[in-house]
Amino acid sequence: MNNRKFETEAIRTQTERTQFLEHSSPLYLTSSFVFEDAEDMRASFAEEKHRNIYSRYSNPNSNEFVDKVCKMEGAEAGFAFASGMAAVFSTLAALLNSGDHILSAGNIFGSTHSLFNNFLPKWKISHSYFPIDDLDRIESQITSETKLIYAESPTNPGVDILDLEELGRIAKKHNLLLVIDNCFASPYLQQPIRFGADLVIHSGTKLMDGQGRVLAGITVGRADLIDTIYRFSRITGPALSPFNAWVLSKSLETLAIRVDRHCANALELAQFLEGHAQVNWVKYPFLKSHPKFEIAKKQMKAGGCVIAFEVKGGLEAGQKFFNSIKLLSLSANLGDSRSIITHPASTTHSKLTKEERFVSGISDGLVRVSVGLEHIEDIISDIDQALQ
Repeated sequence: MNNRKFETEAIRTQTERTQFLEHSSPLYLTSSFVFEDAEDMRASFAEEKHRNIYSRYSNPNSNEFVDKVCKMEGAEAGFAFASGMAAVFSTLAALLNSGDHILSAGNIFGSTHSLFNNFLPKWKISHSYFPIDDLDRIESQITSETKLIYAESPTNPGVDILDLEELGRIAKKHNLLLVIDNCFASPYLQQPIRFGADLVIHSGTKLMDGQGRVLAGITVGRADLIDTIYRFSRITGPALSPFNAWVLSKSLETLAIRVDRHCANALELAQFLEGHAQVNWVKYPFLKSHPKFEIAKKQMKAGGCVIAFEVKGGLEAGQKFFNSIKLLSLSANLGDSRSIITHPASTTHSKLTKEERFVSGISDGLVRVSVGLEHIEDIISDIDQALQ
């Protein structure tokens, strides 16, 4: 049995070396692959051989990226996508049929809300939301049409925590699939499969890349489910590009060391904001004031890079705060080496109604900070002067 540690697997999981004996994995910028002869070609398309045929199906760079994430998450198999939302949509579209029902946490990413509300109903796939602070109510919302439970933890953008072990117990009891978006934590901080998840989804655009360069998504988990997702995706074509896969595979080599610094900076900033006179409240998983602090400690190694807080003075004060920021980037991304500040109500979750934002825990004054790798004193100084 391989007992190598997380950091070692992230660095040493590589494609087989070519005849050139390269030390670092090369780029395989090819749309297709050739065959030795007619029999080789027939056997490959018949899936009697496991080999690369066409980069919409698989590619050595995508394979390496998937292999690394599977080892990090403790998953059996995976498939890489062109974006995080491609991973979310393809996973659900592959596994659900007309008439099926999704039971989802109310606190989820704005684009996932839009997918549930505006597009899946076209195929008669329905959903309902459960309150994240009352998991005891989930079972009363399960119907004969319910096929899966979907959730994020920590949530976007409110940084709420769900008890993954409890979700796993409920899903297993009712023979439902449990799908967890693990983007905010990354595989370094949390492995939902350990707590009962069947599938784990990531936007590789975030902490996995870490420098805001490429779009990517990935789903990993049970091999039988991934096979269904793969067969759907090789036909519909949302595959990750080889170049982006190569970038991400290199990025994963430094994931642990980067995320350690992200978390250290984020905790220090959260502690600073908690005592600030211009802040109503602060939410960060590893603050003792977080309502799910003990659960966060149980299932996460550290608190992640994202902080949510509310500026005193309402929308006008919030706008003045954003316009006073000098160092941090005003952007909708997160998990970048550069610190980013976002106003979810007018950006990432602006397509939701005010009532839907309320269900997701998003007030007009909520601010989301993705804490980067700059010196923490500079990050705090910029936010402090903007609050003042």
